[in-house]
Amino acid sequence: MRTTAAVLHEVGKPLEIEEVELDGPGEGEVLLRFTHAGLCHSDLHVVQGDIAGRLPMVLGHEGAGVVEDVGPGVTRVAPGDHVVCSFVPSCGACHWCATGRQALCDWAAGTMRGPLPGDHWVVHGERGRYGAMCMLGTFAGHGVVHQYSCVRVDPDLPGASAALVGCGVPTGWGAAVNAADVRPGDTVVVYGTGGIGVHAVQGARFAGARHVIAVDPVALKRDTALRLGATHAVAGAEEAERLAHELTRGVGATAAVVTVGTMHAEVVAQAFAAVGKAGTVVLVAMAGFTDTTVALPGTVATLWKKTIKGSLFGDCNPTTDIPRLLDLYRSGDLRLDEVITATYALSDVNAGYDDLVAGRIVRGVIAHQH
Repeated sequence: MRTTAAVLHEVGKPLEIEEVELDGPGEGEVLLRFTHAGLCHSDLHVVQGDIAGRLPMVLGHEGAGVVEDVGPGVTRVAPGDHVVCSFVPSCGACHWCATGRQALCDWAAGTMRGPLPGDHWVVHGERGRYGAMCMLGTFAGHGVVHQYSCVRVDPDLPGASAALVGCGVPTGWGAAVNAADVRPGDTVVVYGTGGIGVHAVQGARFAGARHVIAVDPVALKRDTALRLGATHAVAGAEEAERLAHELTRGVGATAAVVTVGTMHAEVVAQAFAAVGKAGTVVLVAMAGFTDTTVALPGTVATLWKKTIKGSLFGDCNPTTDIPRLLDLYRSGDLRLDEVITATYALSDVNAGYDDLVAGRIVRGVIAHQH
C-alpha cells in the first residue's frame, strides 16, 4: 500500500513529505494505521546529526495507532487492537528482558539501521529503500512494525496522550521513580522541563519528593512544571543549586535528573554540585556519541559517595509500564493532556520542530488525518 510520510534525506535539512510504498507485514510484523505521533527531541538529534541513522529515514518514534493487519506468527496483538508503540522493542527472551530490564532489549541494537529484524526493508520510495526510526517511523499515515514494538492499550484512551507513553513519559517519569529512586521527603532538581523533564517532575512528586526544583530558561516550561508538581521553578542552574542547599539546610539535593535538549559537560557539573553526599545524578539527555559530556572531580564522587548514572526509557519495562502509566493517567495521578501545547498536521512537522527549538511548546503532537 502507499502512505504519506515525513522523510529525512540529508542531515541538517528539513523533513520532506512524500508518498512511500509499504510492504505487507511479514513474520511477526504488524500493519498499523497511526493516529498520533509525538514530536520528540530525539528525532531532532537525528536531523542535526547527533544520532546517526541510515538515510533516507521516516522519522517518528513516539506514536499510537490501530492494528489493521498482522503477519504470520503474531500473537501479541490482533486486527482492531489499539496500541502504543514502544521506541524500545521487548522480545521477552534475551538476557535483558529475561532479567526484567526490557529497556536494554537486544533487539534495540537495530533501531537506527533502518530495516525490521531479518533485514526486511518495509518502506520504499523514489530514492530506494527507506529506514524507519526505532523500527517505527510514526511520522507516516501507516507503518509496518514488529509486534515486539506494540503494546495493546484500552481503545477509549485518547490517542494524542497515549502516544506520549511510548517514549517521553516513561523516560522522564522512570528517571525519577526508578533510576533516581526518589523517596518521600527527598529534594530533586530537574534540569530541562520539556516533553521528558516535565514527566520527571511528575514522577518525583508522585514518589513523594518534598521539594522538586524545575530548571529551564523557557517561562512556558517552568510554568507547566509548576502546574504539574514542581514546588519551585528557576531559569538557571546557579539559582537551583542555591535553592537545593537552602531548602535542605545545607545538605543538598537527593537527586538531580538531566533532561535538557542536548547534554553538555557544564549542566552535568551543575547537577553534580547540586546534589549532596550520597546524591545521585541521572543522565537522560543525549549529545553526539563521541562528545565528552562528563568531566567531574572523581575524588569528590569518592569521598562524598556521589553517583552518576545513565537511564534509558526510564528503566521501565514497556509491556507492563506503558499500561501502568496509562492507568495512572486515568486516575489523575499522571497528567498528559496538559503537556500537549500544540497539535499539527503531518505536513506541518517542520513547523512543529521550529516551535520546539524556539521554546514555544512543551510537547507537540501530529494528528494523522485518514
